[in-house]
Amino acid sequence: MPTRERLNEFIAAVESGDHAGAIERYYTEDSSMQENGATPRVGRDVLVAHERAVLARMSHVYSKAVSSVMEDDRVAIHWIFELTDKSGKVHRIDEVALQGWRGDRIFRERFFYDPSRPKP
Repeated sequence: MPTRERLNEFIAAVESGDHAGAIERYYTEDSSMQENGATPRVGRDVLVAHERAVLARMSHVYSKAVSSVMEDDRVAIHWIFELTDKSGKVHRIDEVALQGWRGDRIFRERFFYDPSRPKP
């Protein structure tokens, strides 16, 4: 079960723009991420590679945690992301991430957002 301090550290890492580093430091080796109802991506190395590929297509990324709730080893975070791709188009994502934690690391995460506004 994470502490509030550990969760706040994770949120701060993401808000600072260190998305791939946050995955490396805060996710288990066998962790998974799932976009809405899509098939989960599995394995920390896969998650890091995917995140780096997305970030490589962007010229700017803004990340803000609006709120977060903890209950035992379950966490919900309401995120706002604004990603500006290299053509200048801004993608705004208003998302809720549901996380399962194992100790002080995330092992499962599922994202919920408006499917008519897919992630870049």
